[in-house]
Amino acid sequence: MAYSIALAGKGGAGKTTMAALLIKYLVEKGKRPTLAVDADANANLNEVLGLEVEETLGDAREEMKKGVATGMTKDVFMEMKIQQAIVESEGFDLVVMGRPEGPGCYCAANSLLTMYLEKLVNNYSYMVTDNEAGMEHISRLTTDNIDILLVVSDPTRRGIQAAARIVTLTDELGLSVGRKFLVVNQAKPGQEEAIEKALAPYKLDLAGTVPEDVQVQEFDLEGRPIVELNEHSPVLQAAYGIFEKILEK
Repeated sequence: MAYSIALAGKGGAGKTTMAALLIKYLVEKGKRPTLAVDADANANLNEVLGLEVEETLGDAREEMKKGVATGMTKDVFMEMKIQQAIVESEGFDLVVMGRPEGPGCYCAANSLLTMYLEKLVNNYSYMVTDNEAGMEHISRLTTDNIDILLVVSDPTRRGIQAAARIVTLTDELGLSVGRKFLVVNQAKPGQEEAIEKALAPYKLDLAGTVPEDVQVQEFDLEGRPIVELNEHSPVLQAAYGIFEKILEK
């Protein structure tokens, strides 16, 4: 089973950016092969990784629900579609969960998709899952055996409150999570005391802060993959320091 790292947080906190930098870190440290899973219905992990996606697992589920070709079993169809949905890159592969379930029963499609996704995960040493806001979706067709949960927040009281609720929700959902950490992203100089004060009411393990950087915003506006940040980037340096802290113990 792959060592599983899941990212969560409220919208706009930068969890997809952190997910991409984590994948970049794992590849550079030789921790491969890594499977990147985009479990956000508003999928854009591929963009920050610089990859094109043609098929998603949601597409496969929709197709199977409509029926498969004559002479092909449903399990063979789903296995084939999962293989087609894998986007290969240097040191890692990407699969996109895609659209959420529509109306009607998806029981058979979900069961097959879960089974083959679990088989796929066994081919990798690490799995990084970028989830949409909240934690309900971390169990949506992905394993809930999480070794590390990284909850990403912006440097606001509401963001930290949302992070605390996500951590609490993992317990309420009965998810198996090894260690849970908070990352405060987009922090400005001089906010250390305010962040510490906002954290005081909650039992959150702060792994570190990542500074706000105009270069990240420029990359986003220009459509450049965030993984192209060079080693001198303060965001990259801060993120790598956090990843080393939580993974190299």
